[in-house]
Amino acid sequence: MKRSATTRSLAALTLAALGLASAPAFACGGLVDPNGTIRLARTSTLAAFHRGIEHYITSFQYEGGSTEFGSIIPLPGRPTKVDRGGDWTLQRLLREVRPVFAEDTLAAAAPSAVGTAKVILETKIDALDITVLQGGAAEVIRWANQHDFRLSNDAPKVLNHYARKSPYFLAARFDARRAAERNQVTGQGTPIHIQIPMKKPWVPLHILTLGKSNREIVDADVFVMTDRQPKSYEHGGGALTLQQSNQASGSLLDDLRADKGMQWLPRNMWLSYYAVGGEANALTGDLSVNV
Repeated sequence: MKRSATTRSLAALTLAALGLASAPAFACGGLVDPNGTIRLARTSTLAAFHRGIEHYITSFQYEGGSTEFGSIIPLPGRPTKVDRGGDWTLQRLLREVRPVFAEDTLAAAAPSAVGTAKVILETKIDALDITVLQGGAAEVIRWANQHDFRLSNDAPKVLNHYARKSPYFLAARFDARRAAERNQVTGQGTPIHIQIPMKKPWVPLHILTLGKSNREIVDADVFVMTDRQPKSYEHGGGALTLQQSNQASGSLLDDLRADKGMQWLPRNMWLSYYAVGGEANALTGDLSVNV
């Protein structure tokens, strides 16, 4: 169920459900604790678009032995709600297209300077401390530095890529002490559900290259769910391949709708499944969908 030191990510754009619980990683960047002993093992995400709302269900899974560590992901827009995601949505999506889960490895980083990002939302989900930030790349990096995290050397370039698209980022910090109190074991995933009002949804994929060398392999799953078949997909990279595009099965939708917080899911959705696989230098852009 693991796949070497590759980045297994599940990014689901447009709309319908978001999730991939203890599976691959979403488009997100990595942060580690100051001594660098923690490794972000896997982050999974599904993005779904329904009635003008982009739903993200992302699962964070970690390995390590420190007291706290986390990651940061760019968001397409300003979220109106962040709460706990369903327990099996992400796994069920993976099972629909491929039964093997892969491991997601995201590297950590070194600091930078300048302004300060504005905190627009804070919440706690299980052992995660969630912070939604608004600001440019330098401001977000400074916020990370102020909170005792180090970023990779390529963080300014990668985060600036996203800051030009959207000034919103989500930082998830895992507290090992709180996890122990909840009997949450290392490697266990915590899904979160982010709701973002949007006109044209997109999924950040280039962030998966954060901290990677040009030849290092990026391995990810991208699920896109929309009310109807998308008119077109746009992406800037040769590492993304459309593997499946069809009407979502009734059994899949019934299973997803039965999960916690997924009752909003309509009775009919279009499912597109992308596989991200290739060298980091080939993943030069993100995925947007014309719905």
